[in-house]
Amino acid sequence: MKNKSLHTDYPKDVFTSLRELLEMERFAQMMSLLANKQKVKSVLGGKHASKLRGRGLDFEEVRNYVKGDDIRNIDWKVTARTKQTHTRVFSEEKEKPALIIVDQSKPMFFGSQKRTKSVVAAELAAVSAFRVLKQGDRVGGVVIADQGVDIIQPKRDRRNILRFFEKIVSRNQGLRESVVSKSEDLLKDAMAKIRNIVTHDYLVVVISDFNKYSPDIVRFISQIAQHNDVILAKVTDPMERDIPTAKFVAGDRDTQVSVDGKHKPLREHFETGFEKDYQQFQTQMKKHRIPVFSINTVESIDDQLKEVFAGRKK
Repeated sequence: MKNKSLHTDYPKDVFTSLRELLEMERFAQMMSLLANKQKVKSVLGGKHASKLRGRGLDFEEVRNYVKGDDIRNIDWKVTARTKQTHTRVFSEEKEKPALIIVDQSKPMFFGSQKRTKSVVAAELAAVSAFRVLKQGDRVGGVVIADQGVDIIQPKRDRRNILRFFEKIVSRNQGLRESVVSKSEDLLKDAMAKIRNIVTHDYLVVVISDFNKYSPDIVRFISQIAQHNDVILAKVTDPMERDIPTAKFVAGDRDTQVSVDGKHKPLREHFETGFEKDYQQFQTQMKKHRIPVFSINTVESIDDQLKEVFAGRKK
């Protein structure tokens, strides 16, 4: 029996498959989700580095000072008592558990040129999961869909990642038949479940288009960020900002609307509205020192990650 995730009924770039998510492992070296590994101009560097704590430090021992040791770690009490300079030795904490939250609800099932937002979100979730595993940390995931929420508890196990990917693929391919639910209630329910998992010193990566998040959801994200590191990845499509300069019909199963893209004020309204909403969202998150970066549906994810983590892309 053929694996459904490889079936031709699920065309590449419109839907994803387990095989395609596993191929994302080759891009995992392009990013680091730890603050102490960031380049200065990285989206996670600078002011955000003080918020993104990376791994903490565990005290190991006190030993004789050796030339080249950081003088800031000198233990002055032991030095005074022994009359010899001693320094404290620290080791990096061995673990920073991560939870990757990926949106696979109906509004993500949109793409105007190359890929759907749901596929891009799935790819980014896969890259993030592989990156965390390579750092030696536990990683789990949450898949938010219109028909429910799937939760994979964090584990340091490659098989756990596979279970996470299988849930993503199932929800992703289910978008063909799914209908939009009351997304605000769904997200509130998801966030309540996430709060039961995330306690302190977690890394939480949320991947969504963030177009439907209510103030309550934004507030919930900021609450999680009080004791954990939170990173937001906003998935965008060019048509959300720039509509075609032509007349066309847009709609879904229930509603259709005629759009005159030749009307310049309408195009400008789309562009201004998108930029304003995104800037307001960034400003809200900046107050809580939560970094936000965007990934689009047109450019390859590897090229975009290089730009984001090198600090060349906003």
